[in-house]
Amino acid sequence: MTDADSLILLRTSDVEKYRQIFLNVHVEVRTQFGLMESPFNAVDRFDERLTRYASREGWEAVIAFIGDEPAGYIFGGPLAPGSQWWSSMRQPPPEAFTRETGSRTFAVQEVLVREAYRGTAGAGASRTLHEHLLAEREEERATLLVDATRSDGRLKAVYESWGYRDIGEQQPFDDSPVFATMLREPLHQ
Repeated sequence: MTDADSLILLRTSDVEKYRQIFLNVHVEVRTQFGLMESPFNAVDRFDERLTRYASREGWEAVIAFIGDEPAGYIFGGPLAPGSQWWSSMRQPPPEAFTRETGSRTFAVQEVLVREAYRGTAGAGASRTLHEHLLAEREEERATLLVDATRSDGRLKAVYESWGYRDIGEQQPFDDSPVFATMLREPLHQ
C-alpha cells in the first residue's frame, strides 16, 4: 500500500504517448483477478475501446506514478448529445434523465490501480485518481459502471462511499458483464 500523497499525477489527453501504460496496467490488474480469459477483457478489445473513447471530444486521463513507475490510471469523457451510454439500461430511465448535452454527464470509463498501490476506500490511489480527474471537470454529474458481482460487492460499496448511487443495470456489450450503473450527482461533493 502506498500513501496517496506520494503519487505524482499526470493529466493527459494523449492516448498514443501513454497507450502502453494503459495496456500494461489493464493486463496486470485483470490477470490478478482472473478476468483476462474473458473475450471482453482481451487486450485487443480493450485497446479498441480505449481508442474509441479517446477519440471523443473532452476525453482525458490521469495516470498516477510513484517515481517513474505507473501505479494506475483513470479515464473518461463527457457524454455527447445522442450518446448511447443509457441505451442498454435494463429499466430505461426517463428521457429527460438521459438527455445529454455534451456538458451534463461525465462518464468514468476505466479506473485501475496496480496491487502494490492500492489502499483503503477512503485514501487509496483509486480515490485520489478519481477526485483529481473530476476536480477540473465542469459537468453536472458523473456516471460509471461496475460489475457488482466482483469482490462480493466491495468495489460497488467503494463507489457508493465516493458519493455514487446505483440507478439500475446495463449490459453495454454482448459479451460484457451486467454492470450496476452508478451516478454521482452533483459532480463535486
